[in-house]
Amino acid sequence: MEPLRAIRSRTVVLPRENVDTDQIIPARFLKVTDKVGLGKALFSDWRYDEAGAPRPDFALNRPEARGCRILVAGDNFGCGSSREHAPWALVDAGFQAVISTSIADIFRNNALKNGLVPVVVDRAAHAALLAAPGAEVTVSLEDRTVALPGGGTASFPIDAFARYCLMNGVDELGYLLGEGEAISAFERARGER
Repeated sequence: MEPLRAIRSRTVVLPRENVDTDQIIPARFLKVTDKVGLGKALFSDWRYDEAGAPRPDFALNRPEARGCRILVAGDNFGCGSSREHAPWALVDAGFQAVISTSIADIFRNNALKNGLVPVVVDRAAHAALLAAPGAEVTVSLEDRTVALPGGGTASFPIDAFARYCLMNGVDELGYLLGEGEAISAFERARGER
């Protein structure tokens, strides 16, 4: 996982509310344990027609969506069942952050563990982002803020340990492995008692 301190990107706007994990990555794509390639199946039922051709009116299929790393989504993003494949698909498609007014707890936790920053902002900031698809914004993990189009910032909450891991490019296991010397010292001292 690469360290994330600030994500500066144009936005893709998907204003639909209550986007559940089966819409993010349909169940038929969950037979894999490899993250690579899941981005092609992201929002598959909305992105492609019955013949598998891209729908030109879907936000991710538009030319201006290429290279965008921030998804602005409607309220209650990531609801539904728990599946790590949902953040895997978003990350594989190039996204590093999802911004909404609310993000489901299970999705948020899975996102944080897989290098995707779930950003919850207030309704006014969200409305400004929804109204400006393609706007250049910055999500700062250091400051816990989003620089809004047209000026101003919005703050967002993030778990301190998850923030540390994201900013240092490690997952929970990577963090523990990095503490190997301290763990060994503790065990040695404990054994001497």
